[in-house]
Amino acid sequence: MATTCPVREKPPATWELVLKRNPVERIKQEKAPLGIRDELPALIAAGYESIPEEDIVRLQWWGLYHDKPKIGTFMLRIKLPSGVLTAQHLRAIGEASNTWGHGDGELSTRQNIQLHWLELGALPEILRHLDGVGLTIAGGCGDTIRNITGCPIQGLDPNELFDCTPIVQEAARFFYGNPDFCDLPRKHKYTIAACADRCNAPEINCVALVGVVHEGREGFGVLVGGGLSSVPRVARELGVFVPKDEAVEVLAAITGAWSDDLRYRVSRVKARLKFMIDDIGPEGMRERVEERLGRTLEDFALPPIDAQPATHLGIHEQKQPGVHTIGVPVHLGLVTGDQLLAVADLAESLEGDVRLTRQQNFVLAGASTTRLDEATTELERIGFPLDVNGVRGNSIACTGEPHCNFSVTETKSRLGVLIERLEERFGDRIAELRLNLDGCPHSCAQHWVGDLGFQGTTARDAEGERRQAYDIFVRGGLGPDAAIGRPLFRRVPTEDLDGAVVGLVQGWLDGRGARESFTAFSRRLDDDALGVLAGLEPAKKRERNEE
Repeated sequence: MATTCPVREKPPATWELVLKRNPVERIKQEKAPLGIRDELPALIAAGYESIPEEDIVRLQWWGLYHDKPKIGTFMLRIKLPSGVLTAQHLRAIGEASNTWGHGDGELSTRQNIQLHWLELGALPEILRHLDGVGLTIAGGCGDTIRNITGCPIQGLDPNELFDCTPIVQEAARFFYGNPDFCDLPRKHKYTIAACADRCNAPEINCVALVGVVHEGREGFGVLVGGGLSSVPRVARELGVFVPKDEAVEVLAAITGAWSDDLRYRVSRVKARLKFMIDDIGPEGMRERVEERLGRTLEDFALPPIDAQPATHLGIHEQKQPGVHTIGVPVHLGLVTGDQLLAVADLAESLEGDVRLTRQQNFVLAGASTTRLDEATTELERIGFPLDVNGVRGNSIACTGEPHCNFSVTETKSRLGVLIERLEERFGDRIAELRLNLDGCPHSCAQHWVGDLGFQGTTARDAEGERRQAYDIFVRGGLGPDAAIGRPLFRRVPTEDLDGAVVGLVQGWLDGRGARESFTAFSRRLDDDALGVLAGLEPAKKRERNEE
């Protein structure tokens, strides 16, 4: 008679278990990470080689990660709520890049700016420099509320439901550097916007406040449990309406309900909010939130939309009469310190500001009708022409090589080569294509939701040597039909990648319906048909044959 093994129950989550299993929780218990900034002079005096690894981890709470290789230089992540910068802010960042870095930087998919090559000894001076203009790096990394994203043209967009600027600013003031929200189980991501097309990717954030006007009242529907990395999830509706003046309170209640549940501290692999939503559902989260608030929230379902998320590239009228936004593509999200200074000067001369987008581009706001030609000419002189193939503004790559210690492949440089190959072959016919390339499973470039996504990996060649390779993802996307993509082709050697992508794009251009996007096309075809176009065997079939 067959016997069944008894199911082993998990031990209850206690602080004793958490501290036994999770070394980062021990680091946070031993010393609050935010306090590490005050210790910088002592760490510098002792020398980089003497810094305990635990203190290197704590530096993340001030937006600092080791550059690669780990020889004493750091990346610094500057938090910019909704990506909005004044000319003074941008100038200070450009000065920091030129003075203490190598005169370069990058725009991130969370509307931050990141600088590299910063030496330990310079950090106190750099932080004072940024403090002096009101910029913050508190919680740029670490188990905190990360940069709050939103619509980059909030307050300017004539089609927005209402201006979310006050709510984003209130949330940033409350959460950034707040000790009560700097010991979370893992990083935690908010997005807040009331743009008509939901350009800010609410589907892939831990908590998204989605602007609506309900019965004449401005407020938000709420999505919870989104996120990517190695276990991607599309966020789910909490099923409530939150008036504007209650937004920050509800964000805090959701975050507190997750943070206080020790089950999500035992393992860092399962520490994100999305795993709690997997376990208790949005209904269970709503119950916990209402219990914390001491009141019942109003039932509400978000209305569907049919618009694709905007990139805000090109020239558009603002709601303010006589002025425009200029959406500027930044190829691969890479900038120089001199370019940042020049754009700051231009924004100041226009009496406008600069807004970063989640596609690693920027928007120059406040250009009067009479100065549009002057502004676009100056942008081209700085190195940011508007007249480029749209695929350059639509495509993103993570930091990757040479800076990131997690990346196993080239990223920005590899995407650049791929884009050039596609431009040579197809010209402007690929302007709408969205390519997302990551160097590891962390998905900073959101490969799960691109038209074509790529994740760096390795493969052995005929001689048994490990070479750079990529998994190719299809059928993912944001917007009305948001979905997580799937890895259709595995471990494609880098030298074979361009040919496979060219085949897929050629098949799409030849076989698509009227205005059919690549993602819609890839969802219409089966795996084998896409495999024929790429000249590759789909992963499932190949894996089955290898068994």
